[in-house]
Amino acid sequence: MSVTDKDNALNRLILEQGIVTAPGVYDGLSTRLAEEAGFSALYASGGAIARSTGVPDIGLLTLTEVVDRVRQICEATALPVIADADTGFGNEVNVKRTVELFKNAGVSAFHLEDQEFPKRCGHLDGKSLVSAEEMCKKIEVASKYAADVMVIARTDAIAVTGFDDAIARAVAYVEAGADMLFVEAPQTVQQIEAIAKQAPGPKLINMFYGGKTPLVPAADLKAMGYQLIIIPSDLQRAAMTAMKEVLDVIRRDGDSGAIADDMLTFQDRERLVKTKDFLNP
Repeated sequence: MSVTDKDNALNRLILEQGIVTAPGVYDGLSTRLAEEAGFSALYASGGAIARSTGVPDIGLLTLTEVVDRVRQICEATALPVIADADTGFGNEVNVKRTVELFKNAGVSAFHLEDQEFPKRCGHLDGKSLVSAEEMCKKIEVASKYAADVMVIARTDAIAVTGFDDAIARAVAYVEAGADMLFVEAPQTVQQIEAIAKQAPGPKLINMFYGGKTPLVPAADLKAMGYQLIIIPSDLQRAAMTAMKEVLDVIRRDGDSGAIADDMLTFQDRERLVKTKDFLNP
């Protein structure tokens, strides 16, 4: 049985694998690295995209800024991409344009969340929600215009109005047309299990080190009934650590020779960005 009725690369992948893990990427280079590492799907992380411009994940980037980056990610890979469409960048009228732009960028799926705009990272405090009725209108519009792109409905209700309301919203969002659910930031394994049992249809879960949600092995999440795992920020955090280390050495020594063995070679760098393919079309 299909995850959804949509003829979609991500849907087919879930059917083949049972559960899919998508690391968070934020530009063409991180996309190529994740693809080369052997992943079968990628997550265009809104938070990582925001931070890559030097700003926090609190709704500061515009729709076109985000879509431009998502398009770069999709162009750098043949893998299915799940994108973070935040709140839809407005009400249901804005959602129509958001969906069309993300669809044209080449994504296989995107998620919309029920926070008020401007939103916050799902693991930050101080979030606020729109009404379930308003979110259902957004999902109805998104479903109408998404074609074969999967619509994932995210609720941040656990931290704001409680677990029971999160489940009630999840049920309403599926009834409004969502293809998959994303109940953000459960705080215990028991909550993770309860979401799998009580929320209808296919489910996505956010797994990253240091957040409010405990880490659970993919095999256990699959057994519970989850189909998609995203890991939004770990790749970027590792890159930030590596850059800091190289910068410290350069500042100390005037060059990076002391840690040359820890860096990609010049040749591997050029291979990753496919320089030969461009020079020899």
